[in-house]
Amino acid sequence: MKEALYWEPVEEGAVRCRLCPNMCVIAPGKYGICNVRYNRDGCLYSENYGRVTSIGLDPVEKKPLYHFHPGGLLLSIGTYGCNLRCKFCQNWQISQMKPPYYVYTPEDIVKITLSQKKRYSNTVGISYTYNEPTVWYEFVSECAQLGKSHGLCNVLVTNGYIAKEPLSDLLPFVDALNVDVKAWDDDFYRRMVGGRLAPVLETVEQAYASGAWVEVTYLVIPGENDSDEDMKGLADWLSSISPTIPLHLSRFFPAYQLDLPPTPLSSLERLREVARESLYYVYIGNAIKEGYGHTFCPNCGELLLARSGLQLRRSFLADGLCPTCGRALEFAGQVWV
Repeated sequence: MKEALYWEPVEEGAVRCRLCPNMCVIAPGKYGICNVRYNRDGCLYSENYGRVTSIGLDPVEKKPLYHFHPGGLLLSIGTYGCNLRCKFCQNWQISQMKPPYYVYTPEDIVKITLSQKKRYSNTVGISYTYNEPTVWYEFVSECAQLGKSHGLCNVLVTNGYIAKEPLSDLLPFVDALNVDVKAWDDDFYRRMVGGRLAPVLETVEQAYASGAWVEVTYLVIPGENDSDEDMKGLADWLSSISPTIPLHLSRFFPAYQLDLPPTPLSSLERLREVARESLYYVYIGNAIKEGYGHTFCPNCGELLLARSGLQLRRSFLADGLCPTCGRALEFAGQVWV
């Protein structure tokens, strides 16, 4: 365990954690909602510091990030714990349980990433993913700072449920984020997730303003968050930040405590058209169909980046430009193909 950041003592040995909007008041010997931040004798500790439950080399597109180093690779790491309680969690075995783990130091993670970079030149950095990365904030922060000093990129795949101060302190070391906006409805967040929508939207805004590359994922759940009105609200709001922010509509499959049928492809395609009225780049994920993951020029419709199986297969760009109309594609980093 490691002493946590962002907390303060309150009455009778309890502490208030200030890492996320839950602002848990934690009694001695107890955990916060995340089940990893622990009050030991009036001091808050990060129990899962360095405890890695999942590690692997993934395509950038798997995060999903389609406009950040397309075709690149990331060393992906995750721990256990989460500060939300999604009834439909697809990684509940690590987010809501405490599975076996291996202990790594930040130096270990950076060393492994650099060794992969020697083997695969398109390895661009580290992705903090699988479970909610902000619940092992201290480890992520140290890894990100060390990785950045060695020329590595840092990526957060996050639910966006983090307080403004810790996010502000971390963002200088973060190159890209995929933020999971779970619904365009605060009632959904309270009922299905155990949180609030507003802090997630603030995270997207704060991350984009910092200069980090931002993409958004929206898991489409039949009968819960799949109305045209929901999608229009989300897309219009994202467009008010920038119409260039890529949106990934993800297909739902039954998971954890939510036994509903999979999202019909027709629903995903309908919502994609609604979102495209406001946004340049809208993708369909967790579903296999030609064209769902392709990037097209918003100006002339030319195919620019062809993807299948969560990998970049071919680039048709000419020095970052559409070969037909010359419009520049919005992306960060290098195209690896």
